[in-house]
Amino acid sequence: MSILVTGGSGQVGKELQQILPDATYISSNEYNLTVEEDVNTILETRFDTVIHLAAKVGGIIDNIDHPAEYFSDNILMNTLMVNYAVKYNVKRFIGVLSTCIYPDKVKSYPMKESMLHEGPPTPTNFSYGISKRAMAVHIDAVNKQYNKKYCYVTPSNLYGIYDKFDARSHFVAALVKKIYDAKKSGKNKINLFGTGKPLRQFMNAKDLAIILKRMVEEDITESFNVASDDNLSIDNIARVALKACDCQHMNIEYDTSKPDGQYRKDVCTKKMNSIFTDLEFINLEQGIKEVYNKLNERD
Repeated sequence: MSILVTGGSGQVGKELQQILPDATYISSNEYNLTVEEDVNTILETRFDTVIHLAAKVGGIIDNIDHPAEYFSDNILMNTLMVNYAVKYNVKRFIGVLSTCIYPDKVKSYPMKESMLHEGPPTPTNFSYGISKRAMAVHIDAVNKQYNKKYCYVTPSNLYGIYDKFDARSHFVAALVKKIYDAKKSGKNKINLFGTGKPLRQFMNAKDLAIILKRMVEEDITESFNVASDDNLSIDNIARVALKACDCQHMNIEYDTSKPDGQYRKDVCTKKMNSIFTDLEFINLEQGIKEVYNKLNERD
């Protein structure tokens, strides 16, 4: 079976390479998936399975500052990838979305897969959320019109040892970098945006990679949420991180002039757990410790 993985240089792509080494991995350094000619070139090679990880991603401030790019880049690459998968008769297509696709607010939590269209995404990354939600709509439409068994997974916030430690980093990587920098400079505090009150589910990228590998090997074609059931406040996560980095003595100061983002977006894992009855997620403290150690090694 020939497998293509886009976004091969991202954190999930790098984790997949460790456990699915025979797949073909591509990155933005090789192909620009917003360009039709590039997408055609890679997919005309004829793959049985595509795992589409590639996306334009970034932190909350970058999303606020560049909403047009987050929309257009993701819409283009997702649409082209799905269309050319159909054109070249790719048997299996797995799109990787984000819980940012869900409504900003709903009547009850955690959010089930059926609640996707019950409202607009959160304003702070609205264009990104809509662009990723559109891929879910596109895949469902392709399955209906062309009798395909394409699917998508919707993971919670991710972190891992292969995240970026710059303006494009996700929350945990940015948090660990702040702790690392404070420790290195002898400071006894870190500064975080917002109030620390919003709730988040966080999952190690390695756990998502394992699920994607099993989906391919076990021929799972259902679409579902992927997350740990732990739903912690930003403040709690920050304190777990301080402990993991052996910096419990540090204080946390919140800049309430900066946005919190969506208050709550935890998703229901009932469907995922009915498909995989033996999942064990990496403990958050242990996972953050691995990220911190990786940052130490890099520097």
